[in-house]
Amino acid sequence: MDNRQEQHQEQEQTLRTEIYLVLSALFRNAPTPEVIDFLTSLDVEQAESDMQHAWIALQQAATESDQQSLAEEYQDLFIGIGRGEAVPFASWHLTGSMMEKPLAEIRHDLELLGIEREDNVKEPEDHIAALCEVIAMLTGEEEALQQVVFNKHIAPWFGSFTKQIQQAQSAVFYKAVAQLCQAYLTLEQVRFSENKQSAKSKLKIDVKNVTDYE
Repeated sequence: MDNRQEQHQEQEQTLRTEIYLVLSALFRNAPTPEVIDFLTSLDVEQAESDMQHAWIALQQAATESDQQSLAEEYQDLFIGIGRGEAVPFASWHLTGSMMEKPLAEIRHDLELLGIEREDNVKEPEDHIAALCEVIAMLTGEEEALQQVVFNKHIAPWFGSFTKQIQQAQSAVFYKAVAQLCQAYLTLEQVRFSENKQSAKSKLKIDVKNVTDYE
């Protein structure tokens, strides 16, 4: 691999990490003034794509937002009374209930990968913010490992989640967040579907364990 290829890969890895961390931050809490400032100052690439449209929509939504409305929207959308209009947990989308088998599987796989939940994090590990953070942590690891974790724990339900947000009455700013989430995770889904590695012998033992877990 020459220096240009290596540099391109490093830039791509950095960009992927940053997008996952942006999504994680936006879904974990209502955006802070600093996050809004960051979004409004984005330099969006001039390329006709779903990602470009999503970034532009998010930038506009950030420009038109105010802190009070954002806090209320986040509360109504993701917390509510009992539950919000959109449920950011894998278990709910995959089984219809909270704290079910998908959460147990995620906890099992995170233990295999040596990833521990920080003491100050309150939400269960199947929260979309937590899963985006996990993939952000793995972007420097083998592509096969990222593929297994993404395809098992994010791919089966992110479309259901973003659709829920788009249809929610209280969603304004978060419609643009959902648009970005859908556009980016769809790109990642395509990336990993094109990167199939059939030879299991090439995978690390932890990947094999994650793959084989029932």
